[in-house]
Amino acid sequence: MLRALADGLVSVILAPSCAACHASLDEPTRGPVCARCWSSVVPFVPPLCGRCGDPLPSWRVISLEAASCARCRRQPSALSRCAAIGAYEGALRAILHALKYDGRRSLAAPLGALMRRHGGTVLETADVLVPVPLHRRRQRSRGFNQAEEIAGAIGLPVRHLLRRRRATRSQTDLPAARRHANVRGAFRLAWRADARDLRIVLVDDVCTTGATLESCARVLREAGAADVRAITAARVVSRPPR
Repeated sequence: MLRALADGLVSVILAPSCAACHASLDEPTRGPVCARCWSSVVPFVPPLCGRCGDPLPSWRVISLEAASCARCRRQPSALSRCAAIGAYEGALRAILHALKYDGRRSLAAPLGALMRRHGGTVLETADVLVPVPLHRRRQRSRGFNQAEEIAGAIGLPVRHLLRRRRATRSQTDLPAARRHANVRGAFRLAWRADARDLRIVLVDDVCTTGATLESCARVLREAGAADVRAITAARVVSRPPR
């Protein structure tokens, strides 16, 4: 009753709108995104590639022995497994934009809960979460690192094992063919960080081509990590599920 009263007062006095769809918020005390937008987030469902996490149209297009898609079988990777809540589109994309560009940091908690729910075997047996770092200038400009915010909400120990050694262009501004070159050599092990024998899960908000995560994973593998996986809130799929 008290929450309903508070929602009514806030709605009348401030008239807040949903950070994702911009409709009026009926329950503003429950967060900056409306229930309709949260319910519109469509999570990935099997069949999924066991390594990259891409949705697949049929189990027939994967290698059942390797549980991976044809692209992953062709390309070696420092990442053993990847997972995401769903595709980087619709309500999920709008929610991530509100977190990342509008500074709605409270959205990290429900996103972290969804990542726990849909993380599958990526989070099982993990020792630590490692957020993908921003360059210090970008973090200073934005005021926070969205990957750190999300990692802190997932519920496993967080360690800052990586540093971004140079600023890079935004991956979304580049064609896919140039993204690996853009982040090559961009990361290094943090001062006095020890990754030896750890089962690590990298955390970021969005995976596009996977170039950033791959670059981070290679640094951690070279530093002696026992296993490196990745989880993101969203993933740009190479082909839409059918």
